[in-house]
Amino acid sequence: MLTVAIIEDEPLAADDLEKTLNEVDVEAKVMAKLDSVSASIEWLSNNTVDLILSDIELGDGLSFDIFKQLPNSTPIILTTAYDQYAIRAFKENSIDYLLKPIDKQELEAAIKKFQNWQKSGNEFDVTNLLDALRPQSREKYQERFMVTLGEKIKSIPEEEVAYFFSEDRYTFLVTNDGHQHIINMNLGDLENTLDPKKFYRINRKFIISYHSIQNMVAYSKSRVKIDLIPPPPNAMDVVVSVERSGPFKKWLND
Repeated sequence: MLTVAIIEDEPLAADDLEKTLNEVDVEAKVMAKLDSVSASIEWLSNNTVDLILSDIELGDGLSFDIFKQLPNSTPIILTTAYDQYAIRAFKENSIDYLLKPIDKQELEAAIKKFQNWQKSGNEFDVTNLLDALRPQSREKYQERFMVTLGEKIKSIPEEEVAYFFSEDRYTFLVTNDGHQHIINMNLGDLENTLDPKKFYRINRKFIISYHSIQNMVAYSKSRVKIDLIPPPPNAMDVVVSVERSGPFKKWLND
């Protein structure tokens, strides 16, 4: 039986993660759902589990504050709605990294990765993860995006980009004047190249720039509906996902 501790400060997200985990592994048992750095330190000081599923950003700090105070060899799978962290570093130094909303297949792959790691007999080293968890400053973000117009090639500067969206396995760049261009990058790759002060991934389909926001209104389940300039094609609804609504509001206030 796999024993797990979930560190997550949003109760609905913690419940959804537990439900998805039980769908992936019916024998998995969540021993605790911890909602803060302080609660996690207290519980982990007196209890052990096989695996920790931990959000990065908590109400009273970052999860690396937990592992810094309680260095241990318990394997960790990271979960977060924030896109400004170094995903590659996390994948190299934790068991895995999952972006919210948690996808069942991705969680299943992460659990299998953990099981393979467990069979190897290796010891988990939290030291490298602590370094990777610290928000990393970046000197330079992508400032131009190459697109093709028939046989012509054009470079679009960052300030002319209103938003990016994905549809039918393609990623589109939409300029401030409403032109659409297919680009050879997926949204996951784009997240790591864009300046997080200017761009935010609001759901699985859209990364928007701050200046593309025309209006915002409260939507169901604490979500936010956004009117973009220019409007997206086919009258697509642009709604911040439940998991990202809180972080999105913090982003607006940065």
